[in-house]
Amino acid sequence: MKKIEAVIKPFKLDEVKDALNAIGIQGITVTEVKGFGRQKGHTELYRGAEYVVDFLPKVKVEIIASDDVVANIIETIERTAKTGRLGDGKIFVTPLEEVVRIRTGESGKAAI
Repeated sequence: MKKIEAVIKPFKLDEVKDALNAIGIQGITVTEVKGFGRQKGHTELYRGAEYVVDFLPKVKVEIIASDDVVANIIETIERTAKTGRLGDGKIFVTPLEEVVRIRTGESGKAAI
C-alpha cells in the first residue's frame, strides 16, 4: 500500500477529483494548505502599498491505494493538475505499513 500526497493549485481540485473518480478512486482527503516552492511567493499591490505574499494557497490531496493502481493515480493527477506554469505542485508517494478501518476493525487492503 502507498500514501499519495499531491499539492496542487486550488482551482484544479474539482478537475482532479472528477478524474480520480472516473478511474475508480472513491476515497480522498483534501486539506487547504499554504506554501511556496521555487516561485517564492509574489508581490501584490493593496491600496497603493506593495507587500510580499510568501505563502500561496494550495490544496493537498491525500489518497491511500494498493500498489497496483499507484501509477495510474499519479498519471491522472499529473495530467489533470498541470497548467504548465510555475507552482503547479508536487506529488509525493510513500510506503504505508498499515491501515485500519475504525468502525469495523478491518486492516490492510480490506480497510481501503
